[in-house]
Amino acid sequence: MQDCKYKTYEELPLMLNAKNLTEVLGISIASAYELMHEKDFPSFRVGSRMFINRDKFIAWVDEKSGEKK
Repeated sequence: MQDCKYKTYEELPLMLNAKNLTEVLGISIASAYELMHEKDFPSFRVGSRMFINRDKFIAWVDEKSGEKK
């Protein structure tokens, strides 16, 4: 398994794409796109591309891991 190049949340880009999700979550590109299409996942479209706001991604991770603030 490849090491993640991001060590802290602050190192993440402001807008994440599917490739970033593969690096952060250690999932395949297919799984990243599947996740981005889930109803409760905070992704949005710009044309045909999909993105996730870093802060909303962090909140989603916290919620899913039981660390609600």
